[in-house]
Amino acid sequence: MPQDDFYTKMRAGLSALLRQWRSLGQANTDQLALILAETARVAKLGTPDATPSGATLEQWSQDELGEMPLWAPRTAVFLLNQMPARPTPDSDAEACAWAYCWLRNRSFDSLQAAHEALPAHLKAPLQDALEAAWRDQQGLRLV
Repeated sequence: MPQDDFYTKMRAGLSALLRQWRSLGQANTDQLALILAETARVAKLGTPDATPSGATLEQWSQDELGEMPLWAPRTAVFLLNQMPARPTPDSDAEACAWAYCWLRNRSFDSLQAAHEALPAHLKAPLQDALEAAWRDQQGLRLV
């Protein structure tokens, strides 16, 4: 899979992560936006300039170009991985985004270590996407 193909899919999948977080979150959109921003700050996944409104979260959830701040989908992955519902990606693009955020959220010495650290229910759904994300991440380190 070419890196640009992975990157294009990953960017398109970022909004899907936010849609999944919104659909599984048990609060209104404004509260979910607050939870996302506060979790990003506490878990050190990003530093939102301001807490987004629910309307902004809805807008990011429809942004197929993936132009929202990266802290939002990174935090969504962090939160989705902890949910008892054990959500999984609904598409190849979402899997690419999930894998990309997984690698950005933590530091791994190898692809195998990154795969082993995944929650059990995500190992199979993210296997191919994680390999592509790893290749993409390693390619960027060579620049």
